[in-house]
Amino acid sequence: FDKRGTGLSDRVSDMPNLETRMDDVRAVMDAVRSTRAALLGYSEGGPLCMVFGATYPERTAAVVMIGSFARRSWAPDYPWGPTREEYEQRVEEYTRNWGGPVGLDVRAPTVARDPRFREWWSRLLRQGASPGANRRLMGMNVEIDVRHVLPAVRVPTLIVHNAGDGSVPVEYGRYMAERIPGAKYVELRGDDHLPWVGNADAILDEVEEFLTGARRGPEPDRVLATVMFTDIVGATTKATELGDRQWRNLLDAHHALVREHLAKFRGREIDTAGDGFLAAFDGPARAVRAACSISDGVRPLGLEIRAGLHTGECEVMGPKLGGVAVHIGARVAALAGAGEVLVSSTVRDLVAGSGLRFTDRGAHALKGVAGEWHLFAVGKDIPS
Repeated sequence: FDKRGTGLSDRVSDMPNLETRMDDVRAVMDAVRSTRAALLGYSEGGPLCMVFGATYPERTAAVVMIGSFARRSWAPDYPWGPTREEYEQRVEEYTRNWGGPVGLDVRAPTVARDPRFREWWSRLLRQGASPGANRRLMGMNVEIDVRHVLPAVRVPTLIVHNAGDGSVPVEYGRYMAERIPGAKYVELRGDDHLPWVGNADAILDEVEEFLTGARRGPEPDRVLATVMFTDIVGATTKATELGDRQWRNLLDAHHALVREHLAKFRGREIDTAGDGFLAAFDGPARAVRAACSISDGVRPLGLEIRAGLHTGECEVMGPKLGGVAVHIGARVAALAGAGEVLVSSTVRDLVAGSGLRFTDRGAHALKGVAGEWHLFAVGKDIPS
């Protein structure tokens, strides 16, 4: 929830202290009829969770702290934090630049130069609190010192800290872990203080496992796509005949032509290896026409290609595609002859009514793929 004076909560003249915030947590839990909950506190939210857990253990299932601290400022027996003077300078900087991308170099270095994130962060600050409210909030945070509470936290506790956190140094997390009985401490490789950027998945994995006892593997994103593989027939022989420089020039011309046709037919280049292309299309008919167009287009260069296409559900792995459908497409392409565009029966069935014509090439065993696969060659003089 948004604490008083910030976010969607009402604006107030004074920032709430820890005791008031505890009352607010209890009030929110009562309002939603939650008798017991796991509390997750990020940064300054950690001290609140610790004090609540120690005060109301019967209502606290667990405490999770991310990039948090027991005390914010320097002390002779606590040498990691900024001095009062250094902290005041930071407060002035934030107040002066509030509403702009202030603090990102320290809080989120992995996205500090991303224009969209900088704009989003600036908007978050403007809508989250006024400059004056933030000044009061930061002034209150520097007074926080709950070190004496740490031994009294007797609920299951997880402390997650990025080793390179420049806003709240990792020593803060280690300090708490050494003093909270039975606390689990996880130090991750990362430089961000904001837990929703950078290694956010790694942080969430730790939280999920701690609270549920199990960590699910990420469910891969999947998408239906038509994959097209092409490669140059007799590429090795051609390269030997031409020599390195001429072959490189020819290959550049080939690549440029393929990319031109991909753009024309709304194909997306997935990978390029040597003289081969892997591309994906959101429509099988466009994919077939693109393959035929590429085959015709490279012929004036003195080249012949083979192409293979298959439509299936693919795993999305960042900019790449994977999965069985991609393997099938590669195996289909390997069986195509010079100048031939070969497709699986799935593609043939999906383009019914498109005007494309096919010649039956019979059933084939595809290496590494179960069963027999019916393949079809695209007819010549296809309608554009």
